[in-house]
Amino acid sequence: MKEIENIEARREQLLEEIRKIRVMRKGSVTEQYFKTKKKGQKKPALNGPYWLYTHKEKGKTLGRRLSQTEAERFQAEVDAFHRFRKLCDEYAQLTERLGDLERESSLKFQKKKRRKPPSKKTRR
Repeated sequence: MKEIENIEARREQLLEEIRKIRVMRKGSVTEQYFKTKKKGQKKPALNGPYWLYTHKEKGKTLGRRLSQTEAERFQAEVDAFHRFRKLCDEYAQLTERLGDLERESSLKFQKKKRRKPPSKKTRR
């Protein structure tokens, strides 16, 4: 019973952590650099960084260029979404374990049904 109480307490903590997530966003933020070759130079120079936010919508990948401040904000929102997914996964695992424990405890209290001996009428 102690384990059931611990699981229920952790589930409540997870729900509270989920409630605290104010803003989240699916997708990813990446840094890009472009190689450009200027006149008179032998090796291309790297220009950038440029930040790009990409996400899937209706099966298509969409992208959007970001400024550095936008990139930082979007990255925090993407991180919040990853945190949300981890919390949901843990909640699902705990709920599954809770169901197993409750099923086990209910089986312990059920009496085993004994088989009745076959009646004389069925023995021929």
